[in-house]
Amino acid sequence: MNDKKLSGTALLEKLSLTFGPSGCEELVAEAIVETVSGYADEIVRDRSGGVIAVLRGTGKAKKIRRVMLSAHMDEVGFMISSVEDDGTLHLAPLSAHDPKILAGQYVTLSDGETFLNGVVGIKPYHLKKDGVPDYEDLYVDIGAGSREESEKVVSKGFFGTFRSDFVRFGQNGRMIKGKAIDDRLGCAVLCDTLREIKESGEPLPFDLFCAFTCREELGISGAACAAEAIRPDAAIVFESTAVADVDGVDPTRRVTEQGNGGTVSYADRGTVYDRELYSLILDAGEKRGIPCQPKKYVSGGNDSASIRRSGTGVRVAAISAPSRYIHTASNVIREDDFLSIEKLAPAVLRELAAKETEI
Repeated sequence: MNDKKLSGTALLEKLSLTFGPSGCEELVAEAIVETVSGYADEIVRDRSGGVIAVLRGTGKAKKIRRVMLSAHMDEVGFMISSVEDDGTLHLAPLSAHDPKILAGQYVTLSDGETFLNGVVGIKPYHLKKDGVPDYEDLYVDIGAGSREESEKVVSKGFFGTFRSDFVRFGQNGRMIKGKAIDDRLGCAVLCDTLREIKESGEPLPFDLFCAFTCREELGISGAACAAEAIRPDAAIVFESTAVADVDGVDPTRRVTEQGNGGTVSYADRGTVYDRELYSLILDAGEKRGIPCQPKKYVSGGNDSASIRRSGTGVRVAAISAPSRYIHTASNVIREDDFLSIEKLAPAVLRELAAKETEI
C-alpha cells in the first residue's frame, strides 16, 4: 500500500510510531505533508516548523470565512543534559510527565539525523534515596562503557522519547495502545477530514486551514504562530484528554467515558469555549447519529488557549479523544471513539457551512 493513501487506524499507527518530541517534529511534519499532498490546494510551513494545509472554499460564507482545525505534532519527551564518565546519560524533561514512569522504559534518542536506542535506568532500590524518583535519579543507558564511547554517537541536546509498539488488545481488539496518541490522533483526524472534504466534490463556503502545530507540550507556542498566520474566524482543536475512569477515582472527578465518542469541552484550565460552537458540535453528532459527549470535568488545556487570544480574538471549540495514561509510553484509546471523531469532524464542518449559507 502507498503510505500516502493511509487513512483511519492505519494512518494513526504510522503517525504514532514516528519520532517527534517537542522541538524535533520534522519527521512527523514530513509524514503529514506526504499524506495531505493532493488533497490540499496549498501546503505551507510556518516559522515554528508547523504545517498548514489549505483547502479553499467557494467564498460564499457570510460571517465565518476562515476556519482553522488544529492538532499538535509533538509528543512528550526529554533531552540529554549531560554525558557521564561511565557512559550513561542524564536527562531533562521537555514536557509534563511523571519521572517515576520513566524507569525501565525503552527509549529512542536522536538529533534529527542519528537514531539510537537506550533504556532509562535508576539506582538499585537498596541504594536510592527514599521516596519516588526524580529526574536526578534517572539516566539513559545506551550500552556504552565510557564517556568517550558515548560521545562518539550522542551528545548533550539529543532529543528522546518513548519507544513503544502500537498494539490492539481487549474484546475484539477494540482497545489500542501506543505512544504519542496525544496528539497524533488529532493529526490523523485532520488529514482524513481534509481528504474527505476534497474527495466529496462539495467545497465548503469558507476556507479551511488544517494546522499541524509544534511544541504544544512545551507551552502551546506553535499554535500561536499558526493562528497569527491564518487569522481564523473560528477554530476547532482536536486533542486527546485524560479519562480518569479507573477504579478509585471519585465519579465527580471523572473527565469523560471511553466508548461514548469524542469529548466536547465547555471549559478547561486555559479556555472557556464558544457556546455556539459547543452546541453546534453536539447537535451535529446527534443529527447524524455520531456518538459524542460533553466533558464532565474542568481539567487540562490545549492549543485553544493561544488560538483564542490571537489577532483580535478567535471563537474556539475542542473535540478530544478519551485516552487513558496520557503522557506515558502507553496511551490507551478505544478505536470506536477515534472513528467517531473521524466522522464528527467533517459533519461539524458541514453543519457550520449550512449555517453560514443560511444567514
